[in-house]
Amino acid sequence: MAFLTNIMTETRDMDTMGGRLSRAREAKSMSVGQVAGKIGVKPQTITAWESDRSEPRANRLVMLAGFLGVSPTWLMHGVGQSPQENDTGGNTSILTTEIDMLKVHHEQLGDRIEQLENVLARLQAA
Repeated sequence: MAFLTNIMTETRDMDTMGGRLSRAREAKSMSVGQVAGKIGVKPQTITAWESDRSEPRANRLVMLAGFLGVSPTWLMHGVGQSPQENDTGGNTSILTTEIDMLKVHHEQLGDRIEQLENVLARLQAA
């Protein structure tokens, strides 16, 4: 018979709520600003939560947990679904995100090169 872990038998993460929030955000390779934009608060608010100067209201906590792929109880109390348990893709999700960002930068660089070549061509023709 398989052993099922529940909230009462799981080892508690002893970090603070702010520390757990920060770790979950970093596990998703997101900046403070990106997370703030996703849940509709200012980056300073996320920073205050991560430094344990304040705590999110219940509705924001649930939004954060869902967005970051952790359980609200893990954020609040350190028991439940943590970022490591949720990351079934391992490093592949991080690599995929980085590849997507590089593709965007590559396209932007191509556009900029084309613009500069056009400027150069106009200057040489004058």
